[in-house]
Amino acid sequence: MKKNIKLISKNSIQFRLFLVMALMMGIMVFVNLFLYQQMSSMVQKVDTVYSSNVQLSDISDTLKKVEDSLYEYLNTRSTVSLENYYRYSQEYSDLVERLNDRNVDNKALMLEKNIRNMSLSYLKKTDETIQAKRGRNVESYRTLFDEDRELYHFINYYIYELDSSQFDVNSENYQTLLSTIQVLEWISILIIVLIFIMALLTAMILIREMIHPLQTLADTATLVANGNMDVEVPVSRRNDEIGIVTAAFSKMLESIRAYIAAVKEGLARQAALKEHELSMEANLKEAQLKYLQAQINPHFLFNSLNAGAQLAAMEDAEQTGIFLQRMSDFYRYNVKKTGGVSTIGEETEAVDNYIYILNVRFMGDIAYEKRIEPGLENVQIPTLCLQPLVENSVTHGIHDRMGRGKITLTAETADPFIQITVADNGAGMTQSQIAEIMKVAAADTNESDPASSSGMADAFLPGAGQADSLNRNSVGIGLVNVIRRLRLFYGQEDLLCISSEGKGMGTEVSILIPAGREENKEKE
Repeated sequence: MKKNIKLISKNSIQFRLFLVMALMMGIMVFVNLFLYQQMSSMVQKVDTVYSSNVQLSDISDTLKKVEDSLYEYLNTRSTVSLENYYRYSQEYSDLVERLNDRNVDNKALMLEKNIRNMSLSYLKKTDETIQAKRGRNVESYRTLFDEDRELYHFINYYIYELDSSQFDVNSENYQTLLSTIQVLEWISILIIVLIFIMALLTAMILIREMIHPLQTLADTATLVANGNMDVEVPVSRRNDEIGIVTAAFSKMLESIRAYIAAVKEGLARQAALKEHELSMEANLKEAQLKYLQAQINPHFLFNSLNAGAQLAAMEDAEQTGIFLQRMSDFYRYNVKKTGGVSTIGEETEAVDNYIYILNVRFMGDIAYEKRIEPGLENVQIPTLCLQPLVENSVTHGIHDRMGRGKITLTAETADPFIQITVADNGAGMTQSQIAEIMKVAAADTNESDPASSSGMADAFLPGAGQADSLNRNSVGIGLVNVIRRLRLFYGQEDLLCISSEGKGMGTEVSILIPAGREENKEKE
């Protein structure tokens, strides 16, 4: 509401346009009313000029009707002619009653008085003539009729004289009125032309006053639109809407300049930070890969060597040699592959050695099956991604089912991925446990201590906390560790998924290898 009131101030364009339009409309209304009043007056005068002639014409016509009806009755004595006489004589009497009956110093009015008096005498004579005719007094009605005819001619003569006199006067008045009307026409035309010229000049002045600063502002806006931010906005001292728009445009241009300067400064700072961040990220990823791959649990080595010592006591040197050879191959692979890249064939061979070592410890109680689709042996994957999954299945899946537990490792094409699955028929997991593991993995992606994240994940795995020589600390780097390494290696999320139908229903852990990744790694 306040804005509307402000726009209708005396300095606004809206107020000035309203004022000019109101003034023009006021002048036009005044001129129209003046012309209408003058024309109405002229029309009334013209009517007055000819009203007397019309009145005399009516008197003359009615007088003739009275005379004709009287003559017809005297000749025929018909009832119709008598009725016509009485009707016309009454009309005639009414007409002559309107004529002047006073003595005045005016020829026309005195003629009216004579016509009135003679008409009254005429009507009186005609009545007497009718009465004589009805009384069959032939001599009397003939004499009276002759007198009527004489009065009739006199009246007509005076009517003619009066009509001629009034016509001459009315003609002069008509010429005067006609001249006056013509003058009024020229005056009205002149006034309309003057008003039109004044309105046109006023409109041109107002339009020029508005268009010039707007054109200047439009030219400045065009330069700004073409990228010239250094253009100066013309200073406007107007207090109307154009001045407000010019001031607002000037402030907007200053704000844009300040924003562009801030953006340029921010982009330069962001580019420097991005370059530094990329350098640190590359170094961090390399350090994380090497650090995560070095998280082999030393307890497994100690326990395995103890098992080898026990085996040496119970068996001959051949079996001990095979065991030690397997142990040697297993740890040689771990040390050799600290660079971060292996093949599916190499990873499954390491799993074979790992299962063999465990079966020596547990007297062959772990059933293990491997199905690798032909042609996938040379597909490259991060080092030590499969052994930790198998270790997790043994420790937390089939640990309480030794002799009945089974682990299956499969690798097959699942376009557009290569899917590697480690499945067991062990303790199984609930959906809340699976969700918690994935949540910890997501939360630990940016942590600096991989070992701690591994331990946190293990706390949610089935079978954690059970008393046994293989406690939860021997799990290895664990599921969270593998998830993190897959994310770092492939730069993608959701490459590892866990599924289980519930407690006691076993667990499947699948790794999805993006198709074509092995070719890119070879080029790298």
